[in-house]
Amino acid sequence: MQTIAFVGFGEAASAFVGGWGARQGQLVKAFDIKTDNPIGSVAAAKRADYGRTGVVGCPTLKEALQGAGLIFSTVTADQAQNAAREVAAHIGAGALYCDMNSCAPSSKREAAKAIETAGGRYVDVAVMSPVLPLRHHAPLLVSGPHAMEALATLQTLDMRPAPAEGPVGTASAIKMIRSIMVKGIEALVLECVLSATREGVDEVVLSSLEKTFPGFGWAERSAYMLERAMVHGTRRAAEMEEAAKTAADLGLSGRMAQATAEWQKIIGSLQIDDLSETEKADYRLLAQKLLARLG
Repeated sequence: MQTIAFVGFGEAASAFVGGWGARQGQLVKAFDIKTDNPIGSVAAAKRADYGRTGVVGCPTLKEALQGAGLIFSTVTADQAQNAAREVAAHIGAGALYCDMNSCAPSSKREAAKAIETAGGRYVDVAVMSPVLPLRHHAPLLVSGPHAMEALATLQTLDMRPAPAEGPVGTASAIKMIRSIMVKGIEALVLECVLSATREGVDEVVLSSLEKTFPGFGWAERSAYMLERAMVHGTRRAAEMEEAAKTAADLGLSGRMAQATAEWQKIIGSLQIDDLSETEKADYRLLAQKLLARLG
């Protein structure tokens, strides 16, 4: 039985483990720094996540990595390099380290140095869709010198990896550059819908956009995008900082990605996580809630 370890146990990790269910037949361990949070409710909630998904929650990273032949790094983008350095101190020789964080190619290459120097096998993995509702079937791109071994291993877990031929950073380059557009649209929707709602012209604006871009479903998509930013804005901001870094590394400004990061950071900092199902489905209710908090 191969031992699997998760470094960071948030939405992605929970989704993968939940998708595997009892079929995965592996010992799954996890370490998440939230269990060290001085706020008791935060630590308790993370321990509850372990219990709900059936993983072995470990009090230290060293304990989580002990005996692990497959390691998933699923932290936030701004913590990915720190995680790699900390894992390098405890990783077993030959263990596959799947860095699934949304980082710039240059960040992935720095993380790879730490893992490879310590004797691990670093794999650049890009998650190419939201993990819900697809769970472990979310499409993955895999690159780097150990990509073929990783592909075979991930397939045994009924996951959906595909090769992105090239060195470490190739898979992440595709993800990051795509995010400039995907998350950029989300930021534009935030600014547009919030402005239109505050001015009381949101119905006219969205109706006009629907005529210009027929079939997009602006009202429904606006609700989805606002809700995603409210729930995951802080994590999205970290990802878009890395997208801006990707563009800057290529000799471009990265200004659009940086502006997107700023919007996501603003919305995420409001910490609105008490949304009802009715609110989630209605862009106007979400916009009004945001505007009330923004002042």
